[in-house]
Amino acid sequence: MVEVPGERGSTPVRVAAVDLGATSGRVMAAEVGPDTLRIEEVHRFPNGGVQVRGSLFWDVVGIHREVLAGLRNVALGGRLDGIGIDSWAVDYGLLDRDGELLGNPYSHRDARTAGVPERVAAIVDPADLYAVSGLQELPFNTVFQLVAAQGTAALESAATLLLLPDLLTYWLTGEVGAERTNASTTGLYDVRSREWSVDLARRLSLPWAILPGLRDPGSLVGPVLPAVGAAIGEPGVPVVAVGSHDTASAVVGVPAEGDRFAYISSGTWSLVGLELGRPVLEEAARLANFTNEGGVDGTIRFLKNVMGLWVLSESVRTWAAQGLAVDLPTLLAGAAQATPLRTVVDIDDPSLLPPGDMPDRLRALARAAGEPVPESPDEVVRTILDSLALAYRRNVRLACELAGHEIDVVHVVGGGSQNALLCQLTADACGLPVLAGPAEAAALGNALVQARALGADLPDLAAMRALVRRTHEPVRYEPRPGQDWAGAEQRARERVDVPSSR
Repeated sequence: MVEVPGERGSTPVRVAAVDLGATSGRVMAAEVGPDTLRIEEVHRFPNGGVQVRGSLFWDVVGIHREVLAGLRNVALGGRLDGIGIDSWAVDYGLLDRDGELLGNPYSHRDARTAGVPERVAAIVDPADLYAVSGLQELPFNTVFQLVAAQGTAALESAATLLLLPDLLTYWLTGEVGAERTNASTTGLYDVRSREWSVDLARRLSLPWAILPGLRDPGSLVGPVLPAVGAAIGEPGVPVVAVGSHDTASAVVGVPAEGDRFAYISSGTWSLVGLELGRPVLEEAARLANFTNEGGVDGTIRFLKNVMGLWVLSESVRTWAAQGLAVDLPTLLAGAAQATPLRTVVDIDDPSLLPPGDMPDRLRALARAAGEPVPESPDEVVRTILDSLALAYRRNVRLACELAGHEIDVVHVVGGGSQNALLCQLTADACGLPVLAGPAEAAALGNALVQARALGADLPDLAAMRALVRRTHEPVRYEPRPGQDWAGAEQRARERVDVPSSR
């Protein structure tokens, strides 16, 4: 049994929010009370894919070790009432019948899914797939990863599939399950019934019995195992299934009032969309490649995955490897002085997905499109940010058009909310005010859902967001006139088959 604190009154709940990104992970100590929402990073560690024999894997055991170290640091600092884990989506580990991990999980940036969406389309019409899952077609969706794994010893031996935050939760508690917001990113989840689509799995000859039982965000999973309690110095701590897809947690942390807002969860990826009460499954939404993912309290995150700041961070990494003396603040200052909208590229081009020489690939895209080729680092960075802002403009407008939803403001949360130039360009491109911050929205959302499960008086998303507004004031950016974003979008549409945002 998990012991749940009673009504807390004015006593803050103190929890550990484990927030895992594809390039780094953090463990945060958070306090949540009636007028308190404080968060402190107590442990950070690098993350990333590991190349082995030509394939890209996650060192998930190493991640688990770092999570335990972070939880120990939280417990050393005071009372620990709960633990919650959020991470990126789609990637998974396979367990055998004894509950042991069958090899390191593949990274979604591994090339094994090349050509797999086309193979799946020959079996299940993409329109039928979308009608069930409502999921944007991305080459690394879990369903495509599983089809790529057909015939392998690991998949044939598997008894259970666990998405990464569920795998780490299993190692903390011994409890098997799948949290719904992350399950909704697999392509095997029925977005209407909020259950696994066994029919889809059968049609694709996938072993549907490996899909675990589903749990809602905010449900109590169980106490930590005795060995885990001993390792972190705090026995019996309850683990809460938060919005384990980091975007689901980040949207909880958006300091919005009402529902007339779009959000951009800006980090390694940019998730651009709306929070709705129902999925949008019309053919126009499928053709625009929008996704319907589960959110906290039964909401739908109707959004588009945009390549995001991965392109910028990988460019900086490339320059550093080449021995160039570059740092991000200097690059952003230079980009601010570069010619606006001189070069725009399709920031979602598949060539930008894997690691490698990103500036060279950006130049190749510009050259192929007949755009001026960015040569200096400043010009490359400006190309990235202008192209990102253009993608935000297009997808914010498309989301509203497809959903029949009007907005007054765009909220930018996550690490990208600290990039003042990108936030200003986003306001300019969208023609709407941008409210930027908090940068730690995912960890805050994680902590808020935990606190509610542990007895805090946070009955709904409106109450959670009101607490975020009281404690984390966003930075406001007003749109500036005089830049031809419509013309830049027209240039992009002439080169790339993308829908108009009108």
